[in-house]
Amino acid sequence: MADCYINIFLDDDKFKKIQDAGLADQVTEIDGKKAIQVGMTKKDKKKLEKGFKDLAFDDSNECRLPEGGEETLFDIIVEMKSIDVMKFAITKLYNPLKGRDVFGRGTGMR
Repeated sequence: MADCYINIFLDDDKFKKIQDAGLADQVTEIDGKKAIQVGMTKKDKKKLEKGFKDLAFDDSNECRLPEGGEETLFDIIVEMKSIDVMKFAITKLYNPLKGRDVFGRGTGMR
């Protein structure tokens, strides 16, 4: 069982793509809207919080990614035809070296 969840709310176009991927049975209803919930571990949560500074989890440990991250995750779900994608998706969503110079720590600025 997952420790936390990312909610991806579905419009008609996204819902059609989810159906085409054979994942219609994974759709749930949250606050009257169709959504997919992607489970993740506490470790994944920490990485996402570092990658997305404004990411906020509610009391039930659910969040919604910013638009660019949500689109990336949705594309991965549709491509892999599974919602169990966080092990792969975290490599696309979290880049620990983002914004760092090529001459990082320990290079002596060579």
